[in-house]
Amino acid sequence: MQCPYCQHNKSRVVDTTKDAPGGIRRRRECLECGQRFSTLERPILAIPLLIKQDGTREEFNHDKLMQGIRIACAKRPVPAADMERLVGEIESSLQRMGKSEVSSRVVGDMAIRGLKELDHVAYIRYATVYLQLDDLQAIRTEIDQLLSEES
Repeated sequence: MQCPYCQHNKSRVVDTTKDAPGGIRRRRECLECGQRFSTLERPILAIPLLIKQDGTREEFNHDKLMQGIRIACAKRPVPAADMERLVGEIESSLQRMGKSEVSSRVVGDMAIRGLKELDHVAYIRYATVYLQLDDLQAIRTEIDQLLSEES
């Protein structure tokens, strides 16, 4: 593992812990400069291509999904760890499907279900774009449905 400080190729593992989405977090110490740094190791599994609404295909992008969820959760009391966990769970679910291609709607549906559990306001923000709620009446209907499920 290359040191991010001096680019030396030898380091020793100081500590190892398991990470939530199935990875391993290692604390390392560079044998050259003595600096410590962390690495995250995850198994590489095939992630299916996403078929967009217009028929184009693109690779699943962890960062793109995370950005959308961060925007929905902006200024809400949702911990970053919960957002990361949600994206990790979606990515793991896609890998477990074992398919080479899947509709992008599947990812959107998983995200919207996860946000519904995390924070209702973030859910409404995401739903406004994802479900194409174009007018106030459609948004109100969604909020009323959410409130009726809650009680």
